[in-house]
Amino acid sequence: MSFVDYDFNDCYFDVDGHRMHYIDEGNVEHQPMVMVHGNPTWSYYYRGLIKAFGKDYRCIALDHIGMGLSDRPSDKDYSYHFEQRVDDLESLLEHLGLGDNITLVVHDWGGMIGMAYATRHPEKIKRLIILNTGAFHLPDTKKMPWQLRVCRLPILGEFFVRGLNGFSGDAVKSCVTRFKMSDDVRRGYLEPYNSWKKRIAVARFVQDIPLKKSDPGYDMISQVERHLKQFDRIPVMICWGMKDFCFDHHFLRVWQEHLPSARVHRFEDCGHYILEDAGDQVIACMNDFFEAHPLV
Repeated sequence: MSFVDYDFNDCYFDVDGHRMHYIDEGNVEHQPMVMVHGNPTWSYYYRGLIKAFGKDYRCIALDHIGMGLSDRPSDKDYSYHFEQRVDDLESLLEHLGLGDNITLVVHDWGGMIGMAYATRHPEKIKRLIILNTGAFHLPDTKKMPWQLRVCRLPILGEFFVRGLNGFSGDAVKSCVTRFKMSDDVRRGYLEPYNSWKKRIAVARFVQDIPLKKSDPGYDMISQVERHLKQFDRIPVMICWGMKDFCFDHHFLRVWQEHLPSARVHRFEDCGHYILEDAGDQVIACMNDFFEAHPLV
């Protein structure tokens, strides 16, 4: 299976008998850049960053179980919950032996997962790139978007996400606001989710958003949030699409409260998929940021 602008070597890692797909580009001696995606994307989202930085960094971009080119186990064979995602990431990075000089890049659910890993291993994270995401509970000033509320409805939500492909299908339209996504790129995002079975993780990610104390993962996110301020001691850059319907200015404000030293770049006309709307600009910002904050 081929995808436009995604000509990388496929790698796989075993997670309790399930194959996790990931990209590992660049010299193993180079400093690692780990990119963690969200929902309903996959490592394809980071193809531009991998191409831009693969010569100077060891670029790692995984596909969460049930996403992208990874296996799609059933609910009885895999726990589609936040803590499991963090365990998976931890196991993969331990397997790869990346050391203690990680540049972490996070987007969407990747913020929750990546920052949970970071709070487990703060000594490993030396630079942080944040792209329209959260690692804390829904801000008090923000209401849950109606699109997500619909997808979480019993029975109807499952049918909308898995039967009609409503979540992934809408994302390739509504999550880009500066440019219309090309047909080839749209296929790249949608092809891995072209059937009911292949959309199981898309549905489970939406259902797994912890809003109440009784929800799985709620306490874990509370713990991550309590420890975010420690990352203000390392270089942090935030690139933010201001037209994101979900991770909007309310989320950006909370990030800035936790990480007041972060360098912030606002893209006023860009949406949730900021790397599609402004990929070249984000790469330029990253280059400047890395030059200002080199790793030893």
